[in-house]
Amino acid sequence: MLNKILVVGAGFSGAVIARMLGEKGFHVEVIDKRNHIAGNAFDFHNGHNILVHQYGPHLFHTNNQSVFAFLSRFTDWVDYQHRVKAILADGRLVTLPVNLDTKDQVGEDKVIDTFIRPYSEKMWGLKLEEISPDIINRVPIRNDQNELYFPDDQFQAMPKAGYTKMFENLLDHPNIHVRLETAFEKSMEADYMHVFNSMPIDEYYDYSLGPLPYRSLKFHHVDLPIPRIFPVCQVNFTNDGPYTRVVEWKNIPNSPQNEQFTSITYEEPCSYTENNNERFYPVKDASGKNRALFLQYKQIENPKTTFIGRLGQYVYLDMHQVVSSSIAIAEKFLKENTL
Repeated sequence: MLNKILVVGAGFSGAVIARMLGEKGFHVEVIDKRNHIAGNAFDFHNGHNILVHQYGPHLFHTNNQSVFAFLSRFTDWVDYQHRVKAILADGRLVTLPVNLDTKDQVGEDKVIDTFIRPYSEKMWGLKLEEISPDIINRVPIRNDQNELYFPDDQFQAMPKAGYTKMFENLLDHPNIHVRLETAFEKSMEADYMHVFNSMPIDEYYDYSLGPLPYRSLKFHHVDLPIPRIFPVCQVNFTNDGPYTRVVEWKNIPNSPQNEQFTSITYEEPCSYTENNNERFYPVKDASGKNRALFLQYKQIENPKTTFIGRLGQYVYLDMHQVVSSSIAIAEKFLKENTL
C-alpha cells in the first residue's frame, strides 16, 4: 500500500499523472468506467478507414513548450492549423473567428446575434447574458483578415497515429495497470496510499451540498457516399435549431483518405441528465454561483484524494491546460512523497 496509487479516469489528466508516478517507482492502477482509454480524446478508424473522434474534435494547440515536449515522447505529429467556417441561412460559408471579411458579409451590427448568441445559448443552456464572459471571449472577434482559429499558438498539430495510440504509449509502463469497464467505489480507497480522481466532485460526495450543473453533448455520426463536403474540418451553425456544429473528419490531415466516402459528426448540446449522465463541460455562469458551490465541495477535508481534470476541478480546460495542470499535480505529489 505504501507505493500503490489509484487513478480514476484514463483521460489526459489521469494518464499523465499515472505515467509520471509510474516512472518514479509507484505502482499505479488506472480504472475507467468506459470500455476504452483516452477519455474524451478517444478516436478510432471507422468502417471507411476514416479517423473519427468519438466525442467531438480534439485539436491540439499550445504555446507551452514543456507540454508539447512531454507529449512528444509518446507520439509523432502532423502539422495542422485549424480553420472554421460558419454557415449562413443562404448557404454561404464565412470565416470564424469573426474577422473583417466576415463583418463585411453579415454586417458588424449582426455579429453577436448571428454567431455568438445562438451558438452559446445552445451550448450552455443559458441566455448569453448569464454566461461568464470568460467563455464568450475564448474566441475573440478580430479586426484583421486572419483565418486561423488559433492564430497565436506556436504548436498546432495532431498525433500522427491518433490520440488513442498516443494514450497506449503513455500508459505502456511496467508500473501501470489499466482496468476498463470498472466504476469507482469508495471502498477501493483503503487499498491505496493516494487517489487521483477525475470523477465529478459533487457525485463523489453524494451531492451532499447539492448538484453542480454540467453540459453534455450528443454526437450524431453519419457516413455519406460523397468524396468531400466542406473545405474545412469544422462548420458552425448559425440557426436556432438544436445542433451547434458539424465536423468532417477527413479534413484533418492525420486521417486516412477515402475517395468514395466521407464521415461527419454533428453535435447536439444538452444537460447531462438528458444524456445518460455523461458530463462534458462545467457551467461557468456570470454570477459565479456554480464556482462557489464547487469551492464548498473542494473545502471538504479529504487528504487521501486529489481531484483532477475538468470534472474533478470543475473548470473548463483545453487539452494542453489539462496536461500542464496534471504535470504540476504529479510534481507536487512526488516532491512530498519519495520512495
